[in-house]
Amino acid sequence: MIPQPIMDLTGFRVTKGVPPSEFCKQFVQGMVDRMAMSFFKYGRVADAYPKKVDAIASLERRLAMYKQTGNGDWLMDVANFAMIEFMHPRHPDFHFRPTDSHESPGRANVDGTDREQGANTLGHENVRRGGSNMVTTGGFYKNEGD
Repeated sequence: MIPQPIMDLTGFRVTKGVPPSEFCKQFVQGMVDRMAMSFFKYGRVADAYPKKVDAIASLERRLAMYKQTGNGDWLMDVANFAMIEFMHPRHPDFHFRPTDSHESPGRANVDGTDREQGANTLGHENVRRGGSNMVTTGGFYKNEGD
């Protein structure tokens, strides 16, 4: 028998002006579905983490599987194990302190090199730096790579 949904976890609040393309409900639903299945297979998360199971080591194994196979299913598991570590931390110095971009390790380019702290498009970079919205003429950057 498949359990029927008893609560709706899809009521996410998103900042005004952020388009739906910046969030994936299918991914989050996959996380929820996998956590529900795990509950029925293994029991409560709190009964295993952090004393019996290492969420970060489990996350790293699944990230390696994703890198090897390309199967996005592993990414849902990676996200769940990150969430479990957040809920039941094993790290002895766990804390939560929101950080800003100046503390970020940054993003990596597809060739593996460090990506400068900039927007994805010229127009967005102009806005990020205080220029006019999505206008490149007279903005900070004239050409890709400037």
